[in-house]
Amino acid sequence: MAGFIQNFDNSNRLRDLAHSMIPGGAHTYAKGDDQYPVLSPGFIVNGYGCHVWDVDGNGYIEYGMGNRAVGLGHAYRHVLDAVMRQLEFGCNFTRPSHIEVECASTFLDMIPTADMVKFCKDGSDATSGAVRLARAATGRDFIARCSDHPFFSTDDWFIGTTEMNAGIPQAVRDLTLGFRYNDLDDARALFARHPGTIAALILEASRGDDPAPGYLQGLRNLCQENGALFILDEMITGLRWARGGAQAHYGVEPDLSCFGKALGNGFAISALAGKREYMMLGGIEQVEKPRVFLLSTTHGAETHAMAAAVATMHVYAQEPVIDHLRSQGLRLKAGLGQVIARHGLERHVNVAGHPACLSYGTRDRVGNPSQAFRTLLLQETIRRGVLAPSLVVSYSHGDDDIDQTVDAFDGALRVYRQALEDGVERYLVGRPSAVVFRRYNGPAPEA
Repeated sequence: MAGFIQNFDNSNRLRDLAHSMIPGGAHTYAKGDDQYPVLSPGFIVNGYGCHVWDVDGNGYIEYGMGNRAVGLGHAYRHVLDAVMRQLEFGCNFTRPSHIEVECASTFLDMIPTADMVKFCKDGSDATSGAVRLARAATGRDFIARCSDHPFFSTDDWFIGTTEMNAGIPQAVRDLTLGFRYNDLDDARALFARHPGTIAALILEASRGDDPAPGYLQGLRNLCQENGALFILDEMITGLRWARGGAQAHYGVEPDLSCFGKALGNGFAISALAGKREYMMLGGIEQVEKPRVFLLSTTHGAETHAMAAAVATMHVYAQEPVIDHLRSQGLRLKAGLGQVIARHGLERHVNVAGHPACLSYGTRDRVGNPSQAFRTLLLQETIRRGVLAPSLVVSYSHGDDDIDQTVDAFDGALRVYRQALEDGVERYLVGRPSAVVFRRYNGPAPEA
């Protein structure tokens, strides 16, 4: 183990303190200790490009990229310069700032399917704003969300459909329906079971693999035929699949779409965009229909976040960001495929997804999905200087970074191979990681 990262003393001291003050020890469940091995960095101090350093001074090539919020790289110079210039003038005023118009104009030039846009701070606000708008526009109560896609919002309309639905009334849970991805017949049957009551369908255009030919357009047509709105969640696909999002990549036109994450290269900004006939319901000029309290946030138009978004969008417009994400993702996938095959682990480890948004799966000796083996693989790559809860590349990932990552996985997979033979408990330090959406932290209490 000489030369491996083994010291997490400062992280361990901070963990106890954090859990005493912060429920879960972090402000995002996906960043929680239960999602990582015991031997892992608990707290990051700084990042530059695709590299981060923890409180113990350990350095890593990173592939979480702020839960996909950082597309260009940490502390990207062009974005930072724009933010710092803007901060010199203040960040929040009693009336709108002129940069709100600039940011909206730049965004709408990038997303030609939208006529209007409203900015906020996170993806949950944007998707929940879209849901509220769809209900107001249609006068209907039910929302249908794609059951195969893992996350849409922290609000009750979505969380009520998960295992973590404590505190959400049954009446609210019952208002959200589900449909299967890539299955038009399932969506058609859903409309048949709930005629004239579904306000909108919401889904991601893709979770990795391309949708079946004609699926997205077919789903949009079903919405039109049944008087429902077609909403695309572009939190992940936006500024990764294409500059104009997955809707541009696949040639489909949503009624409403929601962007965030990479829009500000890590700075907090998200967007709800859509057709004028719907978006204007949240304005102050239309007089024909009841007003919709669409999005109204004190910090939604912070000037430095908008400066970050404008600068980020300019980089995407002027540089080959999308091509780079794709090429580096393909390089990474090919390299990992070679070392997986070298260790004879094709039945146990796989890499899947869009090149700009890869993930990996882990299976045990008999081929069942395994959190224990996932945790072991993450533990061993962390030891070798790679922090990869996913395999999400950025514009800052160079060839050397990819090659070093493949080497780290090569060593980690050697341990994985031994664990299949000797038992994972012999190599994994501590407990396995857990899934986020679980009803109890421990065994369910007896009835």
